Formats: sequence, C-alpha cells, structure tokens
Amino acid sequence: MQAWYLLYCKRGQLQRAQEHLERQEVNCLAPTIALEKIVRGKRTTVSEPLFPNYMFVEFDPEVIHTTTISATRGVSSFVRFGGLPATVPSKVIHQLSIYKPDDVTDPETPYSGDSVVITDGAFEGLKAIFSEPDGEARSMLLLNLLNKQVLQSVKNTDFRKV
Repeated sequence: MQAWYLLYCKRGQLQRAQEHLERQEVNCLAPTIALEKIVRGKRTTVSEPLFPNYMFVEFDPEVIHTTTISATRGVSSFVRFGGLPATVPSKVIHQLSIYKPDDVTDPETPYSGDSVVITDGAFEGLKAIFSEPDGEARSMLLLNLLNKQVLQSVKNTDFRKV
C-alpha cells in the first residue's frame, strides 16, 4: 500500500538522494523556504530546506523494498518508531507542499533597532544599534561616541548581532 515515509539523508546530499530516488519512480518532497540572510557580507535571499537533511518519500513497500530505498546514494536511513519506518499522514504532506511563508529571515540577520557589536575596524569592540542596510555590502549603525549619537556606515562583515 502506497504511503509517505520520512527519510534522513546524508549531510549535504539531499539533492543527490532526491535525484536517485526519482529515477526509481519514488515521489519525493523536500520543502524549501526563501530565507533572507547575510552571505559573504551581502544581504541576499537564499533557498534553504525547511527540514535540513530530511525528505518525505512516497512509495509502496511491496513494490520497492525499504532496503532499496535505504541503499540509495545520499540516503542515510528511515526515521523509525518501534523498529518500523515512520509513516506521515497525507494531510501533513499536502500542507507542507502548499506552505509558502513570506519574509523569513535568518535569526542572525540584524533589523532596525537590534544591538550589534563591531568586530573589526577602528570601532572594534563598541556596541551599536543597527539602523538600516546601506546598499548590498554595508549597513548604517548608530554609535554613541562622547555622549553623541553618530550614524556610521560599516561593512556587513565587520559587525555581528548580540
């Protein structure tokens, strides 16, 4: 009987496992989200797996044996409960397939009003308040110098969120 199961894949091999499983005519679902984060000092939107290293697969164990799925390149093992592979209800799979969140950001990405610490440059070690992005690779920070608020443009790689 056809059912959905949960697989754990090897680190960084989710795409590889999905390609090999689809060649075996197994339905695969690895939901992704668009995540705004700072990559190499630039604020960008990247697509990341919603559940890193996990993939939902639909197949009939009487047609394709579970050991065949487990032996597929990139697959580590089935998620099991009591020795049996865990089945996932179709309603959950349907909800995951239509789920498209808006404006998801990395917790490490600062927003206006967040406290940051400058890690490099002339102001190294000073605490500041993140004001706004200043282009792709820089941001405006509000510094308190000699009891005066100063707005300073700093590279995104030269500070981190507290």
